[in-house]
Amino acid sequence: MVIDWLGFGYAATIALGGYMGYKRKGSLVSLIAGLLFGSLSAYGAILTTNDPSDQNISFLASGTLAVVMGIRFKRSGKIMPAGIMAGLSLLRILQLFLFTL
Repeated sequence: MVIDWLGFGYAATIALGGYMGYKRKGSLVSLIAGLLFGSLSAYGAILTTNDPSDQNISFLASGTLAVVMGIRFKRSGKIMPAGIMAGLSLLRILQLFLFTL
C-alpha cells in the first residue's frame, strides 16, 4: 500500500489556507470552506491510499477548487491566495490523472 502523501499535503494546505484567511481577514467563509474542502481532500487521500483507483472524491474536491479559485483569480488578478490555490488544484488534478499511485 502506497500512502498518498501528496494528497494529505494538499488537504493540509487547503485547511491551513482557510485558517489563514480567517486569521488575517476575519473571513468566516474562508475558514468554513478551507475546513470543508481540506476534510474532503483528506478523505479522498484516505480512499486513494486504500485503493489507488478510487479517486472520485479527490477529483471532485480539487476540480471544484480549481474552478472556483480560477474564477476568483481571473476576476481579481491576485496571485495570493486565489492563483496559488487554483494552480495547486490543477497540479493535484494532473497528478491524479497521470499517476495512479
